[in-house]
Amino acid sequence: MVMLYDFLQLDRKSRLPLYQQLYSSLLTALEKGGIHKGERLPSIRRLTEDLQISRTTVEAAYQQLCVEGYLRNIPKKGYFVLAEGGGSKAMPRPAAEWHTARARYDLGTDRVDSRYSDIKIWRRQLREVLNTQESITSYGEPQGERNLRLQLSSYSHGARGVFAPPESIVVGAGLQPLLYLLCGLLGRERVAMEDRGFPQAQQVFSDCGVTCRVVPSDENGISIRALRESGAKIVFVRPSASVPGASAMPMPRRMELLAWARESGGLIIEDDYNGELRYTARPIPALQGLAGGGAVAYLGSFSKLLLPSVRVSYMVLPGSLLPAYRRRANRYNQTASKIEQLALAEYLKSGRLERHLRQLRKLYATKSASLLACMRSSFPGLSLTLQETSLYLSFPVTDSGARLLCAAAEAGGVRLRAQRDGSMAQILLGFSGIPLEEIPAAVQALKKAWPAELLARACAHRGA
Repeated sequence: MVMLYDFLQLDRKSRLPLYQQLYSSLLTALEKGGIHKGERLPSIRRLTEDLQISRTTVEAAYQQLCVEGYLRNIPKKGYFVLAEGGGSKAMPRPAAEWHTARARYDLGTDRVDSRYSDIKIWRRQLREVLNTQESITSYGEPQGERNLRLQLSSYSHGARGVFAPPESIVVGAGLQPLLYLLCGLLGRERVAMEDRGFPQAQQVFSDCGVTCRVVPSDENGISIRALRESGAKIVFVRPSASVPGASAMPMPRRMELLAWARESGGLIIEDDYNGELRYTARPIPALQGLAGGGAVAYLGSFSKLLLPSVRVSYMVLPGSLLPAYRRRANRYNQTASKIEQLALAEYLKSGRLERHLRQLRKLYATKSASLLACMRSSFPGLSLTLQETSLYLSFPVTDSGARLLCAAAEAGGVRLRAQRDGSMAQILLGFSGIPLEEIPAAVQALKKAWPAELLARACAHRGA
């Protein structure tokens, strides 16, 4: 334990909050062997006294490491370093975020522009549902309101080519509740995931006792050869959102993935995050549709299409899982608001979402072009990548560089995000929430916050 304290270097004069410094120091100790798998960490009280910092600071750092899967809190025993089961590699470090609520410019990735969010129409749809007492004075259907499932069947087929009879659709309040349900149907089969990972899904699999096997990826997405070698029968992919430097997983790789499912009898869990939201090219059909509805459990949502606060997502189960679901369906409680479900059903039926989607494509095409032009002008030579459906630009940095640039941006009044994808750390510059006219000023603020020497140090050995 003495070795651990060698890593806990906190600078009280730094602009970086102490809990972030402690988090980073503990993570470095984990990565460099200062603490080992199965080892118990100092108690919150002891670390508070030894480092002369607040209890809240220690709790925040420990909690973040628990959420990311590095530590486990065992009640009345303490915090322990997790050991990986099954001989699999550790899952990649999930995304980390540092931002401030008082930032002048918002380049975060968790907001949409309120002026283009159809709030007035959504409010009207909610009001109409609230005026129908017979609809809202009873519990909702466990599988989701049938009116909504009918509309989702039509919408998903038209927008993404998904084969989705209403009977195969299950509605839930976001991706994670649906994944918990899916894990119950699948048991504890090993799941393969790309080395870039997806922390929200990883957390669900971990909670359900499912072993995740890391599978490397290349410029076209998950490696099919490595997937075969992993021995996994289930794979979780985000073909519309997780391919670096490309708009989506290319069609040849999609067909290879479907061939793997056919040959191995495997299942693909497809998180089609914003798959219909493309503006530089036409959307590639979803894997589920290409498979004719078989061998793929499809996940769709409306967070960036409507409002992030509207927590309505849906899952399309393949025929192989429907009997197991139907046997237990009445024992599941619906997690999504019945009122929001009925409002969304009417919104889809009116065709308003399709019109809104066309508007968003034009808006995000303009915003992304503006941000890209401003960044290239202010930071020539920076290796920028546009991720269409994720609605951000990214560029690679070192781990320490990500922390430096986030802290400097925060001090300069710009809210943004850093994340780690596999072996690569990135700075993410989101454009969904910031007004178009503020983009040039936001980039100028970054230019002041990121002098050339700081940027060079942050991007060292990354070729950026």
